[in-house]
Amino acid sequence: MLGIMPGAGAVAAVVLAAAVLHAVWNAMAHGMKDKLVAFTLINVASTGCAAVMVCLTPMPDAAAWPFIAASALLQVGYQILLLRAYQLGDFGQMYPVARGTSPLLVAVLSVTVLDRPLPPENVAGVVVISCGLAGLALADGIPGRAQLPALAAALGTGAMIALYTVVDGTGVRHSGTVTGYIAWMFLCQGPILPLIAWVRRGRSLIDQMRPVYVRGLTGGVLSLLAYGLVVWAQSRGDLATVAALRETSIVVAALIGTLIFRERLGVLRVTAAVTVLTGIAVLELAHW
Repeated sequence: MLGIMPGAGAVAAVVLAAAVLHAVWNAMAHGMKDKLVAFTLINVASTGCAAVMVCLTPMPDAAAWPFIAASALLQVGYQILLLRAYQLGDFGQMYPVARGTSPLLVAVLSVTVLDRPLPPENVAGVVVISCGLAGLALADGIPGRAQLPALAAALGTGAMIALYTVVDGTGVRHSGTVTGYIAWMFLCQGPILPLIAWVRRGRSLIDQMRPVYVRGLTGGVLSLLAYGLVVWAQSRGDLATVAALRETSIVVAALIGTLIFRERLGVLRVTAAVTVLTGIAVLELAHW
C-alpha cells in the first residue's frame, strides 16, 4: 500500500478509517476507571509494536530526527493533558473540545508557518467542519466555572494536536520512509508515560493493570494504527485537509457516547454532526 500513490479519495478513506479507530481507543481509555492505568497500558502496547516495527523498517533520514524528537515530546504532553481532561470532564464534551480546536489551528499554522496556501474551497471545507465540531462541543451549553479546569485541559490538548500534526506532517516528508518515521516516533514517546506512572505508583501499578490489561493493550494497538494511518495520509495530502477529516472522529465519539456511555444525543448534536459531514463533502468536491 505504501508504494502506491493514491488519489484524494483513497487518502480520505484512510483518514476516515483512522478517525473511527481513534474514537474507539479514546472511548476505551475513558471507559476505564483509572485513567493513568489506561494510558500506561496504551503506551506499553504502542511501544511494543513500535519496537517490532523498527526492526522491519528503514531508518529515517537524518533530516527527520529533529521532527521525531519534537513530536515525541508533544505527544507526551498531549496524552498528559488528555488524561487530565478525561479525569475532570465527560467524554461527550471533552473529546469534541480536544479534537475540535485543532483543524483551524492546523490550517493557520499550515498557511502562516509552512507557507502552504490553501485553495478557497479547502478553506471553506475546513471552516464548515470546524463549525460542526464546535457545535458538538457546545451542544450541552456553555461550560460553567466548575468545568473550566477540564475545558482548559481539553483546549491544551487541542493545541498539542495541532502542533504535532504540523511537526509530523513536515517531518514525514523529510524521512524517506513513512513506516520508519511512525515506528521511531512511537518508540521514542511510548515509554515516557509508563515511566511517569511507575514513579508515581511503584509496584502497585502492576496489580492495578492486571484486571484491564486486555482492554488497555488493545487500545494501544488501535492508537498506533490510527495515528500511523494519519501520518501516511499526511505524506500524501495537505495537512489542513487531513486534520479536518481526522477530526470527524468526533461524530463517531458522539455515537459512542450515546450508545455506550448513555449520554444524550439531542437535536443540537445531530445538527452539528450533519454539519461535519457537509464539510467532508465540501472537501471531497474540491478534489473532483
